[in-house]
Amino acid sequence: MAIEQVVDYINANRERYVEELMDLLRIPSISAVSEHKKDVLKAANFIADQFRAMEFDSEIVPTEGHPIVYAEKIVDASLPTMLVYGHYDVQPVDPIDLWRNDPFEPTIEGPNVVARGATDDKGQMFTHIKAAEAFYRAEGRMPVNLKYIIEGEEEVGSKHLAGFLDTYRDRLSADFAVISDTSQFAEGVPAITYGLKGLAYFQIDLKGSRQDLHSGSFGGTVSNPANVLGQIIAKLRDESGRISIPGFYDDVLPIEDWERQEFARLPFDEEGYRTYIGAAQLAGEPGYTTLERKWARPTLDVNGIWGGYAGEGSKTVLPAKAGAKISMRLVPNQHPAKIAELFTAYVREICPPTVELEIQVMTGALPCITPTDTKPMDAARIAIEKGFGKPPVMAREGGTIPVVADLKQKIGVDTILLGWGLPDDGTHSPNEKFNLGDYHRGILASAHLMNELR
Repeated sequence: MAIEQVVDYINANRERYVEELMDLLRIPSISAVSEHKKDVLKAANFIADQFRAMEFDSEIVPTEGHPIVYAEKIVDASLPTMLVYGHYDVQPVDPIDLWRNDPFEPTIEGPNVVARGATDDKGQMFTHIKAAEAFYRAEGRMPVNLKYIIEGEEEVGSKHLAGFLDTYRDRLSADFAVISDTSQFAEGVPAITYGLKGLAYFQIDLKGSRQDLHSGSFGGTVSNPANVLGQIIAKLRDESGRISIPGFYDDVLPIEDWERQEFARLPFDEEGYRTYIGAAQLAGEPGYTTLERKWARPTLDVNGIWGGYAGEGSKTVLPAKAGAKISMRLVPNQHPAKIAELFTAYVREICPPTVELEIQVMTGALPCITPTDTKPMDAARIAIEKGFGKPPVMAREGGTIPVVADLKQKIGVDTILLGWGLPDDGTHSPNEKFNLGDYHRGILASAHLMNELR
């Protein structure tokens, strides 16, 4: 059967697809809040019912936290297998007073639906389910083998996903994976994201004395941990912005010439970017453009800092303790475990013996990059052009999606990131939105992807 009949079905059911998305958005599946545990399970059942209606082999897999919905339809072992990952849990809605309407009563505002989870990730994830439904209803069978992992703990760190991947390793074998939890490059500029940064995150704690001390009585005789903390932080990067940790850049994958050319062709408004941020000037590592720094160069940043008195008025005190949280975004071939060793050794070397130092390695995630010259990637390019009416740009992302590295390590599959959202959708923020035109185009693109692979 021709793909045209599948496309006709998607177009004819456009309004119903929106109503079903709104039904899903009405479920307050906040994984971080225990009182919403039943709502999270309700969302899992909603997703599982979608697969049951298409006669998929599906189950709700319990974990010690929230369940994972797994579904598969194997039509022919000789056909390619596409593995789709998504999540049905959402972020808390605080601050609630900044929402224009109830975050779990979806509201149509112009071209957008506004609700918690609209773009992250219910709306984007749902496109791949509705595309499969279109084949089931219009053609009576799937064009490729399909497997879906839809979890309920992404917003709380996917605590039990790795164990699920280990347990189901053999069953999850696939030719490639698809995740739609990113965004287009800009409005009207669809993108395929082929690279993600990793993460190394630390906490430094310094102790100088048994208790806070009077700065007049004791100043000049002991080290102030806040002063020492400032000195340590200042030595982590040089004046140009390059990271000073010995060995930090040893494994960095250089940006290829074709990538620099591709990035340079993108419709990136540097002044608009600066204005949107509200920065006086942009800054970063010399020798690289803003997009290259964002996407393909490692970074080091202080995420939080504390110590001493910061209330109203003055208090002349030497704080007993000071600390900071420091994160590094890593690029392909850097490993968070190696970076942790380098960071810890360097900070211990530059920290004076006059204070007690404690370093906590808090979290880490591997960076990843997906080959761009494969059949699935070619199919994705064609599918997006057919669904969105224009070819996608190739982009990297400065953020981290740990499941991408997990799928590569545990299942052996590369992931293609197909973002249907927009950069200003407000993920994790009040009045989160998703453009319903892009929702429809995402369903079309997903259907075309399945068709291009058969």
